[in-house]
Amino acid sequence: MPVDAASSTMPKRAFAIIFCSSVATAIGNTGLISVLPLIGRSLAIPDEMVVAIFSLSAILWAVSSPFWAKASDRYGRKPLMMVGLSGFMVSMTVCGTVVGAGLRHMAAPMVIFAALLLGRALFGLFGAASNPANQAYVADHTPREARTQAMASLAGAFGLGTVFGPFLAPYFVYPVIGIAGPLYTFAAIAAVMLVVVWRFLPESSRPAEDPADEAEETLEKARPIWRDPRILPFALFGFVVATCQTAQQQTLGFLVIDKLGVSPMAAKDSIAMAMAFGAVAGLLAQWGLIRMFQMTPRQLLRWGVGCAAAGNFLVALQPDYRTVVAGYALASLGFGFARPGFTAGSSLAVGWKDQARVAGAIAAVNGINAVFAPAFMAIYRANHSAPFVLNMILMLGMLAYALINPTLRNADPAPATRADATMSTIERSDEGGA
Repeated sequence: MPVDAASSTMPKRAFAIIFCSSVATAIGNTGLISVLPLIGRSLAIPDEMVVAIFSLSAILWAVSSPFWAKASDRYGRKPLMMVGLSGFMVSMTVCGTVVGAGLRHMAAPMVIFAALLLGRALFGLFGAASNPANQAYVADHTPREARTQAMASLAGAFGLGTVFGPFLAPYFVYPVIGIAGPLYTFAAIAAVMLVVVWRFLPESSRPAEDPADEAEETLEKARPIWRDPRILPFALFGFVVATCQTAQQQTLGFLVIDKLGVSPMAAKDSIAMAMAFGAVAGLLAQWGLIRMFQMTPRQLLRWGVGCAAAGNFLVALQPDYRTVVAGYALASLGFGFARPGFTAGSSLAVGWKDQARVAGAIAAVNGINAVFAPAFMAIYRANHSAPFVLNMILMLGMLAYALINPTLRNADPAPATRADATMSTIERSDEGGA
């Protein structure tokens, strides 16, 4: 488990607990995405409505994330992590119960859909508490020169969850409860991590303020985070990237089913395999290439959207299943670069006092994008290649944005040494802002 990025300044056990709790949530979310096409088509819910189950949750996630981030400053990181894990656990339990009722024809499909929508909304409202707290906890204990790799390691939790979620989900389809089984299992995993966080994770202690940070943040204090010129370019970039990644993930399962021309249950292993290849590619980026080449935020932003554009081009061609998998893996490699890029870049752009606020903003960006999933699904129904062509165009647009926008273009001016890359970036940015 990659804890070395932050181990020099925070206990390995603390980072491992945060990492594992993030993995637990990621396993559940990506596992749910992988079985959602099976659930929807087994319950006779239209495809567009299936992906819309995430929409209300996404809105609530975006609205509540800044609130939870502020609460983590007031009440501490650990209590908010526990709120998030509890929200995830309850949401999965409710959704599992609803799916079980639908399989037994205890209610009409539209009633089941409404109940799933509300059950998932619990995650958007309360599950959003954990992400800002996790990111802020790591930032509290990580010096700036190690922040990019620490954030990449934390982002790797999502990649690891993406590997195991779709891979494990088919094995949790139990004989009696059927495809509701994965949801109950994911809830049980969250319950275990909730106990681990409660018993073994020490509360975060905020570091002493740097006088320069305090002076700068006093000037910015009255400005909303969305109008902060230090953060806005990263938030806009992250929003588009997260939207494209979510659209590709939620469309992939339907594409595999339609490409193979088989029943949803017969395609479950192929869907899991495709998502696993993508997740491994993301992990290669976050745990291998970023560390090997000591990549800085500016490099991650550019390489990320470039690879994602190429991958979506391959999926758009979709001559066969293997090409779809290869394209999805290449796109996932790009997203594996881009996510740590805008997450670490935004964190490095501010001082300690604003870490929770930035974490809340990034969490909102990562959540609200799911609102557009039904639109991408409607585009997919009209033309199976169209969503991926649109993704490619958007990624090329973000590549141009990363090259043109001053904040993103100057995210890391040429450092004196590779080891000082991130620190050099911040020092020169602060000088320019003064």
